Amino acid sequence: MGYLGERIEAQVREQYRSLPVKFVQQTEPLGNGHAVYVARDHLDGEPALVVFGDTIVKGDLASLVRSRQSMAGVTEVEDPRRLGVVELDADGYVRRIIEKPSDPPSKLAVIGAYLIRDTRAFRRALERMVTEDRRMKGEYWLADAIQMMIDGGERMKTFRVDHWYDCGTVEALLQANRDLLKLAPPAVAAGITSTVISPSYISPSAVLEGSVVGPYASIGDGVGVIGSHVKDSIINAHAVIERARLDQSIIGERAVVRGATGKLNLGDSSVVEV
Repeated sequence: MGYLGERIEAQVREQYRSLPVKFVQQTEPLGNGHAVYVARDHLDGEPALVVFGDTIVKGDLASLVRSRQSMAGVTEVEDPRRLGVVELDADGYVRRIIEKPSDPPSKLAVIGAYLIRDTRAFRRALERMVTEDRRMKGEYWLADAIQMMIDGGERMKTFRVDHWYDCGTVEALLQANRDLLKLAPPAVAAGITSTVISPSYISPSAVLEGSVVGPYASIGDGVGVIGSHVKDSIINAHAVIERARLDQSIIGERAVVRGATGKLNLGDSSVVEV
């Protein structure tokens, strides 16, 4: 298993017990196209929904999977150069998907969500991509396999995604946390004696004592925040924050922070004491 693989598998099996779930391991970090390639044996003719693991998409996916043609999720961004970009033909079909272009032909960025109707053709494209060793900067890109399908006659439309969150970096993850909290501000449970500034999420099992939490704080299960001020931060399960002032921080599970001030990015089971 890769990083946190066993924990992810256990959580998925627990939360989605009614689904027949299968896990496939990518043993080498050879790109998102290769990640789908190693699961190609499960592309057996049924439509497939492919969503990148570091992307949160809020939309009507149930209606999407009922579509009778392949679709690519897109959103308009100001600077699409670090993303994949679609170029459309006159009828609104995807002509090209260009990965991280220096001169983007549009501002419609693909956001890592695709509905593939002809999965047998998709599998053939993935296998051809790897057989012909089509890489960019040492990685196989899913966009290349999909482009092969389009060049071979696949018709693909786009669907607009209004709420999309890239969680691939610390800064992006914190921004996603802010946006999601603003989108649907959680209610604060009764009985909390510390000050909670909305929007913030406080797990019912968290313990807050003599603290100020928020805005834009997400406090996980079993977290203890004692005599501290935590804002614009994500505190993961069973961490302990004492006599600290944290801003724009991500604290791992079971980590302990005592007396620290400022911005911290701390892994699981780590300890910082000042």
